[in-house]
Amino acid sequence: MTRRTLMIVAAAWAAVSTPAWAADVFTVKPTMVGDEKAVFATVESANVVPARARIGGTVARLAVTYGDHVERGQTLATIGDEKLILQMKSLDAQIAALDAQLAQAQTDLGRAQSLFDHGTIPRARLDEARTAFNVATNSKRARAAERAVIEQQLAEGNVLAPTSGRVLKVPVTPGTVVLPGEPVALVAEQNFVLRLRVPERHARFLKAGDPVRLDGEELGKEGAQFGVIRLVYPQIEDGRVVADATVQGLGDYFVGERIRVWVSGGERMAMIVPARFVTTRFGVDYVRVLRDGDAVDVPVQRGRAHPRPDMPDGLEILSGLRAGDRLVQP
Repeated sequence: MTRRTLMIVAAAWAAVSTPAWAADVFTVKPTMVGDEKAVFATVESANVVPARARIGGTVARLAVTYGDHVERGQTLATIGDEKLILQMKSLDAQIAALDAQLAQAQTDLGRAQSLFDHGTIPRARLDEARTAFNVATNSKRARAAERAVIEQQLAEGNVLAPTSGRVLKVPVTPGTVVLPGEPVALVAEQNFVLRLRVPERHARFLKAGDPVRLDGEELGKEGAQFGVIRLVYPQIEDGRVVADATVQGLGDYFVGERIRVWVSGGERMAMIVPARFVTTRFGVDYVRVLRDGDAVDVPVQRGRAHPRPDMPDGLEILSGLRAGDRLVQP
């Protein structure tokens, strides 16, 4: 038998004699895990901003309704004030009269200048004509400035969206009389957060940057979903600590939806193994442990699930395993 043939036979024997589980071995080691507590959180906007009327008057037009998405600067409603329109008409009439006076003053100034050049009238008459022309010019400018003010007030009748987001409330209807500063719509900023209210005894365990876990079914997804606490509010309300968490996929429509969330209530050591290494037979849980080169089934007591980003099927084992045990997948 040649050397090449011997090598082929040895490789084949090694492949046959190597157990199928050798490629998937998990070493048990104590891991620091959070003692999770289930709390309810609500989907809310970080800021709800009112779109306020800048002038008083009557709502002439509404451009949005409940649930509409708006962009910053978009016109939400138009407020009309009949007094401003009447003032505009009055100023237009005054400007028209001043145009006639200005034309007459310009004609008088031209005639006086011609007569003065021929020595017919004294300089005093020419100065009087020039003064009358200047007075008419400045009067027209003053009325034009007043008209520009009225135009700006009419433009401020357009209620603009203060931020981009979702319209939560529209407490007015066309024809409603509003005062300056009165809210016409409430707009929720588009970046929604999970607002948690945790009992104050867990306040010392909450801090910005801590992870939170929630069921994917709550968001229409599969598996556990994770988020991060962004802000912990210093004021305790009704015996509860308020915190905001950011989670991907919250959506941007429903506000106030209740979602069950697990947060850390402290830390402890635990044995966490992937759930695929645990089998159940006749109501008893087993894991397969490597001992002296053989795979032995060992009964264990399972605890609660501890999914993590690096181990989505993490499962706590309360008893039956020791640190350093090597598990193989059955």
